[in-house]
Amino acid sequence: MSIIHGAPSPGLSYNPNAPIYWDRPLLQQEVDRIFDICHGCRLCFNLCPSFPELFQAVDRHDGNVRGLAPAEVDRVIDTCYQCKLCYVKCPYTPDDGHEFQLDFPRLLLRMNAVRKKERGIDLRSRVLARPEMLGKVAGLTPALANWANRQPLMRRALEMTLGIHRDKRLPEFHGETFEDWFHKRPVPAGDTSRAVLFVTCFANHNNPQLAKDTVEVFAKNGISLALPKQNCCGMPALESGDVDLAKRFAQSNVEALYPQVQAGKKILAINPTCSYMLRKEYAELLGTPEAKAVTGATMDLCEFLFQLKQEGKFNRDFRSTPGKIAYHLPCHLKAQNIGYRSRDVMRLIPGATIKLVDQCCGHDGTWAMKKEFFPLSMLAGKKAFDEMAAAEPEVTATDCPLAAVHFEQALGARPIHPIQVLARAYREDGFPKSIEPKEKSAK
Repeated sequence: MSIIHGAPSPGLSYNPNAPIYWDRPLLQQEVDRIFDICHGCRLCFNLCPSFPELFQAVDRHDGNVRGLAPAEVDRVIDTCYQCKLCYVKCPYTPDDGHEFQLDFPRLLLRMNAVRKKERGIDLRSRVLARPEMLGKVAGLTPALANWANRQPLMRRALEMTLGIHRDKRLPEFHGETFEDWFHKRPVPAGDTSRAVLFVTCFANHNNPQLAKDTVEVFAKNGISLALPKQNCCGMPALESGDVDLAKRFAQSNVEALYPQVQAGKKILAINPTCSYMLRKEYAELLGTPEAKAVTGATMDLCEFLFQLKQEGKFNRDFRSTPGKIAYHLPCHLKAQNIGYRSRDVMRLIPGATIKLVDQCCGHDGTWAMKKEFFPLSMLAGKKAFDEMAAAEPEVTATDCPLAAVHFEQALGARPIHPIQVLARAYREDGFPKSIEPKEKSAK
């Protein structure tokens, strides 16, 4: 067996616009190179199931990565749920300036995209790649859709037809979307020049109250959030291997958001997966100056609020306190390398104490919904579930609304978004314990 060196091969590419990205022989050179590096390093052995699958498969072939059977490679691809934590942990990445230029999540996205181009995109992938379409269809009869999602017979049928696990708790649908609600009401008072809202599919169709609370919190801080035209960020399509659909979604968003960026506004995304997509994928996915500008202007909600705090402009007029909060840090927020800003702004509430749960919940987009991976997702999230329960909190919180559904599956109670913790704390009846005037003045 020839030695596979760590330096990039001629097949190195994470850019789907480059012809070599789709070249199977060139891709194979990169697969061999990176699998060999990862097998020798094993720093990520305790992250997602993809790494144990890879290491065990290579071990079965006496360390020869070129001996892997197609089914073994498929298993490595399919058990990667794109949490991005391996990229955060890896010392060989482009962001580290390392000569290896190793990006394991993007390599597997590329492998999946090439695989789907060769074999075709299956029905489940096509459906799950379009959460906005699902929200619109279910929103026509939301009570019926939510009822059906709770019926064992209907769920067995869904499992047989689409491969969605019968026991997986699914998000609820609403007839009135956040966009519907937003455009019916007067524009909130406040500065309109600083930021606009990227509401995300989930908040728009599955949890509009989250977006309403976001508008309320920013209004409390003197900022009026506009809602530009927008669609799905494209991450579900990218993870499904449908790069063309992801690019169409991204291009549409860039065309709508770029004028806002030109006006000097930040783009605030509710869902960490969506902010990650805009921030980390759009520039390379589209390769245009406009996409790079949108990437540079995208922020997380609490990241922006923490910036207000640093400017001395954050509103600390809290009226009630949540007490002890168990706060889950989502993987896609951690991968943006912005620090613990949600924790930091919740700490500004008098009487609030935060227990940080820095473990992957195992949901990761649509992966936990799939029949073959739901049990594995519950196992992957066990550390997070256990730490959240062990904290014995009065309130649980996470920035990721899908993670919240997974925590509810495991623990019976659904965490709220940190922005909702702030929204409730601004209200006298938001939490059972009120804040005394002396506590307010002390802050």
